Amino acid sequence: MSQPPPHTSPRDPLRLTVLLSLAFAVLCSVRLTIPSAPYFDEVHYLPAARALLDQSEWLNREHPLLGKEIIAAGIALLGDGPVGWRIFSVLAGTVALFAFSRAMWFASCSRFASLAFGILLASGFTLFVHSRIAMLDIFMVCFFAIALWQLAGAMREPETGRRRLAVAGTALGLAMAAKWNAVPLAVIPGAGFLALRAFAGRRRLLMSRRGMPLPGMTLLEAGLWLGLLPLAVYWLTFLPAYFFTTGALQPGGFIALHREIMALQSSVIKPHPYQSNWPDWVLNLRAIWYLYEPVDGAQRGILLIGNPFTMLLGLPAMAWCLWAGIAQKRWDALAVLVFFAASMLFWVAVNKPIQFYYHYFLPSCFLLAGLSLALDALWRRGNRWAAGGVVAGSVAIFGWFYPILSAAPLAGPQSFNHWMWLDSWR
Repeated sequence: MSQPPPHTSPRDPLRLTVLLSLAFAVLCSVRLTIPSAPYFDEVHYLPAARALLDQSEWLNREHPLLGKEIIAAGIALLGDGPVGWRIFSVLAGTVALFAFSRAMWFASCSRFASLAFGILLASGFTLFVHSRIAMLDIFMVCFFAIALWQLAGAMREPETGRRRLAVAGTALGLAMAAKWNAVPLAVIPGAGFLALRAFAGRRRLLMSRRGMPLPGMTLLEAGLWLGLLPLAVYWLTFLPAYFFTTGALQPGGFIALHREIMALQSSVIKPHPYQSNWPDWVLNLRAIWYLYEPVDGAQRGILLIGNPFTMLLGLPAMAWCLWAGIAQKRWDALAVLVFFAASMLFWVAVNKPIQFYYHYFLPSCFLLAGLSLALDALWRRGNRWAAGGVVAGSVAIFGWFYPILSAAPLAGPQSFNHWMWLDSWR
C-alpha cells in the first residue's frame, strides 16, 4: 500500500469515477445493436446461452458456465436480439472500469493515479471492444476487478476487512467461473496473505490476528474467504449443468469434467490467421478483426488491438514499478508488477497451441495500472504537462481509431487502410 504524500489530504475521486464510468457506459451503448447478427465468437456463446435457457444440450463445454449464464440472463430479460446478447457486457465493462479505479484509489491513495487509470482503461481499446460483444472475457475481468477493489479496500480500511474479503472471495470464484484465465491470479491474494504473515515471524501463524495485511484477521479465517469460498462459488455456477437433457453433468463427475475441459482447450491445433503469442501482445503487433464486412447497410469494422500509444509506454512503466517497488518500497507498484508478471507467465508456460490477442486483456489492464502509477510519480514531481499529456494522448488515439472500434459506417472496403499503421494489423 502506498502512503499519501506528507502534508496533503487527498480527496477521494469517487464522484468523478462514477461520472467516468457512466460516460463509458453511454459510449459503449452507441451502435450496440450493430451488427444486428452475431459476430466473431458470439456464434459460439449465443447458442450455448440459448441451450442453457431451455436446458436442451450442453454446448461449448471447453469453458465454464458462468459467462454463458450471464448472456442467457440478458436474453431472458431483453429478448434474443443484439440488446439482450450484449447488455450485460456493457454493464460488466462499466463495473470493471469503476472497480479497477477504486482498487487503484485504495492501493495508492492518489487521486491522479485513480482517475488516470480509469481514463487509460476506457481509452485503451480492449475494454471498450469487449464491453460491446457477448464474449466471456469481459465477465472474467469484471469479477477480478471487483476482487482487487475489495482486497485493496480491506487493507486500507481494516475495520471493513471481513466483509470485503467475503466479497473478494466470491468475486474470485466468479472470475474463475467466467473463464479460466483468472485461475493463476486467483491464488495470489491468499498466497500474499500467507507470505506477509510468515515474514512477520508470528509464533501462532494460523491464529495470530496481528500484522499485515489485515490486522484483526487470522490466517485461518483468510483461508476461508480467499480459498474455500472461491472454490465453493465456482462449483455453484455449474449447478445448471446437472439438469441438461443431453450431456448433463453426472453426480461425482465434477473432477472428470475439468479433465475434459483441459483436453478440449488443448485440442485446437489448426492454425488460425489471427493467432498470435505473448511477444506479439506485448509489442502490440498482431490485431484481430472481430468484424470487417458490409453489414446493416454499410461497410463496418471492429478491430481488437491495444491502444498503440499506451501499450508501448506501459512497458518502461513496468520497469519503473520494479524499481519503485524495491528502491522506494512502493508496494502498490510492486503488486501491479506481480499481477502483470503472473498473468503473462501463465501464457508463456501454458500448453495451449493456438492463442489470440484477447488473452492479453487482463495483463494489459495491469500494464495500464503500472503506467498510471508512473505518471502519478511524474505528476507529484511537478511534471504535470508530461503526465497529463500521456492521458490526453491516449484519449486522442482512441478518438482516431473510434470508427473501427465501434462499427461506424466506413466509406468502402479499403477504408481499413486508413488505420493500418502496421502490416501485421491487417
